[in-house]
Amino acid sequence: MQELRARARERMKGYCRVCPVCDGRACAGETPGMGGIGSGASFRNNIQALADVQWNMRLIHEVKRPDTETSILGMTLRLPVLAAPVAGTAFNMGGFLDEATYAAAVVSGCRKAGIVGCMGDGAPDELHEAGNAAIAAEGGWGIPFIKPWDGEELEAKIVKAASTGARVLGMDLDAAGLIALARMGRPVSPKSRQELSRIVERVHREGMKFLLKGLMTPEDALAAEGAGCDGIVVSNHGGRVLDHTPGTLDVLPAIAAQVRGRMAVLMDGGIRNGGDVLKALALGADAVLVGRPYAIAAIGGGAEGVAAQTECFRNELVQVMLLTGCASVREAGRHLIRTGKA
Repeated sequence: MQELRARARERMKGYCRVCPVCDGRACAGETPGMGGIGSGASFRNNIQALADVQWNMRLIHEVKRPDTETSILGMTLRLPVLAAPVAGTAFNMGGFLDEATYAAAVVSGCRKAGIVGCMGDGAPDELHEAGNAAIAAEGGWGIPFIKPWDGEELEAKIVKAASTGARVLGMDLDAAGLIALARMGRPVSPKSRQELSRIVERVHREGMKFLLKGLMTPEDALAAEGAGCDGIVVSNHGGRVLDHTPGTLDVLPAIAAQVRGRMAVLMDGGIRNGGDVLKALALGADAVLVGRPYAIAAIGGGAEGVAAQTECFRNELVQVMLLTGCASVREAGRHLIRTGKA
């Protein structure tokens, strides 16, 4: 992994420093690039929220071989981790890999490692075309994400996503404020509950489940449930769309308390190791999405790098489970942690 990160540092020069601690401090305001918007506070808050949680270390127990396997949205995963939808190799990552090569590395590397890769959307069209092609090449094993488009573009993107054979379609609603797309004549927007219901119904008609990313309040989570969403991702878009939002782990418990058990609850933002994965599960997530670490792994090592990063996450997760007496990721709860957060 050190060699992989060293290669990525050279290949992403000027776009990502591949810092020893990826906390958003060095890259604040670097969008495009891999930084957080504005002061970078939202990015840093994601990291800090995870750092504020401590473990209840326990060693007198019967857990010998922790079980990391779980199922989410009808898919069985070797560990509760998905690669988040990150796109734009040319303007965010330095362009060492073209979009198609990057997408194939993430999707195939994830499948090899027993997890699922998500693919992003945006402009130009090659972003979603590359992602769709990578997912189709793996027999539909991946989750295409689309932006909250309006009108004909939304319909076209749904049809294209369905053609990949994917079981789940995601929408990153937290991209609704990307005014750069509007300036290009391709507007995105927030959705009313009625609009969202129609989108969910349309996706269901294509035989796919619908995963909505970008929710940060219980009110939005309940509205998503009412609209028929199959799952949600608690996310502030990696701190890249709105400055000064809370860390996602800080808002996760209140959201999970409202809807978990009736729909899948995922979280992203600041996950950097297997311990972070378990912290999110302990506070109410069913699984997590991981963005920047997988982007770095793909740029530094292709599909093998993505698989290696996943193996690191699993090894770290198993170690923390052993040291906290957690027999299965499906049994993770607040008894594993110490936190002053509500």
